[in-house]
Amino acid sequence: VQLQASGGGLVQPGGSLRLSCAASGMIFSLYTMGWYRQAPGKTRELVATITSGGNTNSADSVKGRFTISRDNAKNTVYLQMNSLKPEDTAVYYCNARAHVLDYWGKGTQVTVSS
Repeated sequence: VQLQASGGGLVQPGGSLRLSCAASGMIFSLYTMGWYRQAPGKTRELVATITSGGNTNSADSVKGRFTISRDNAKNTVYLQMNSLKPEDTAVYYCNARAHVLDYWGKGTQVTVSS
């Protein structure tokens, strides 16, 4: 299983980014997909998840600003991030979970700074 995240970068406060995570080696449609983030000196935290049925969940800190979505035909999960704040700066990780199976991709850095 491989999870390849992309789309991170440097953005000014108030700006937007879209992260993508392309999955391979798995039956993508069966997995709950998620985005997590880890800021320097902090533990990894949930950002948002989307189930195989399309139900979503997100952290209170990003509600109304971030949207998770998936395209099962492309084996890809997305995180649209709007109204970015400096406190959103972190390494963002893609996760795939199904029953006891739990996979992580390498992270992509998001830096929000003027």
